[in-house]
Amino acid sequence: MTRLWLVRHGPTHQKVMTGWRDVPVDLSDTAALARLNAYLPQDALIVSSDLTRAVQTADALTASRTRLPHRSDLREIDFGAWDGLHHTQVSARDPVLSRQFWENPGNLKAPDGESWNAVTTRVATAIYALMTAHTPDHLIIVAHMGAIMSQIPRATGQTAYQAMAHSIDPLGVTDITAHADSWHIGQINHRP
Repeated sequence: MTRLWLVRHGPTHQKVMTGWRDVPVDLSDTAALARLNAYLPQDALIVSSDLTRAVQTADALTASRTRLPHRSDLREIDFGAWDGLHHTQVSARDPVLSRQFWENPGNLKAPDGESWNAVTTRVATAIYALMTAHTPDHLIIVAHMGAIMSQIPRATGQTAYQAMAHSIDPLGVTDITAHADSWHIGQINHRP
């Protein structure tokens, strides 16, 4: 059994779709980082996606924890041609696809992007690889809103559409107890 602590990176202040684009993070709220650091288990392994916003957030939380190399397979969903566009621009560009993408998550994807099913599989495979390689009691994963949301259905039985209704705030924590054959949700988007 491994307790997963899925942490969304710090704020980026982006007002557009942000997937694989590498954007800076704002870690100036040191009080929020201190509360988060105190809340997370000190004996945990910590890993992040390889995007700057996740790497720098994880680095700020490393403290006495063992830091694992960051991983590209923990990235946000790849929004392809939509990355960097405001939702109104996406709707104007691809009116039918953009609506279906959110209302029927599954195999639909943005042009040159990635589907919900693909990100779900990619992130789950990375988590299982980490659990198998390290067998940790606690594993902190600093990742992204979509990457975190994609794992909620496995732990709750919700549909992808229902999982997408959850808020996943910057520096919010979603904890999941992962057994070999089942996952169980703790809190979703806890803000210490």
